[in-house]
Amino acid sequence: MIDFFLESYKNVPQWHIALEFLVFVCGILSVWFAKKENIWVYPTGLIATVISVYLLYIAGYIGDMIINGYFSVMSIYGWYVWAKGGTVEDNLPITRTNFNEKIIGVILFFVTVFVVFGIYKYFDYEIKNDNYVDMISSGIFFSGMWYMARKKIENWTLWIIGDIIVVPLYAYRGLGMLSLQYLIFTILAISAYLEWRKILDSKKQLS
Repeated sequence: MIDFFLESYKNVPQWHIALEFLVFVCGILSVWFAKKENIWVYPTGLIATVISVYLLYIAGYIGDMIINGYFSVMSIYGWYVWAKGGTVEDNLPITRTNFNEKIIGVILFFVTVFVVFGIYKYFDYEIKNDNYVDMISSGIFFSGMWYMARKKIENWTLWIIGDIIVVPLYAYRGLGMLSLQYLIFTILAISAYLEWRKILDSKKQLS
């Protein structure tokens, strides 16, 4: 397995490997901060996503590039929402999605899938089987990121599903470090979901 991951970096420039490692570190920090409701989730996430846009553009993975571009925009939006009006605790509590928010999440998923598909077609890229998986995971992450910005606990459910999908996808594509990163993301997302659910349950008991 180690040879499998190392082989994919055999002909990769060292500075690209350094950038991917920075994405690896900042991405994990971002998920950890999100779990703790710490606003540093956004600056660390922004560093990871902006660099990822470049690396994925070079690699030719348009769907992943678009999703990371969206993450960058949503990081700025989420940063504003979380910071607005005072402390994190007073400003934006953890809640569950209502019916309308669930509908918005479903719409975001399908719009994302069709937009990414349209972009592949527009630029006349060959759509392979793994690109269809890419489109689905992009839709899941789009909805998850929007829920994250609103501090909806369902964001973690979507992150877990999306992470499980892309771990083997990135391994298949030879992006070993990103595959390992998303494996760690999966573990952190499960832990974060359980932690946020405890917070919600404790608020119910107090009310």
